[in-house]
Amino acid sequence: MYNDNNFRGECMRHRYTKKNEPMKVQLKANETYRFCTCGKSDIQPLCDKYSHNGSNCAPLTFNVQRDGTYYLCGCKKSEHQPYCDGSHKKKE
Repeated sequence: MYNDNNFRGECMRHRYTKKNEPMKVQLKANETYRFCTCGKSDIQPLCDKYSHNGSNCAPLTFNVQRDGTYYLCGCKKSEHQPYCDGSHKKKE
């Protein structure tokens, strides 16, 4: 899996949260996906290519090795983005 981790830093301090739970998605092997890191995309959890404009956020590009069901982070707090790691359950 390829992860472009340029979404950390300033973006993570100013992200929006659309859902405070994992988002179940069907993904296909070897296709390129763009995970929304800003939380503003209308096609959550994926990036719509426009919502992050003017922010310090950039989408996280990734792919999976197997077709299947995946649970992507909805709260934007996961340490293992784009995947949910249960961070939405932690108290801040």
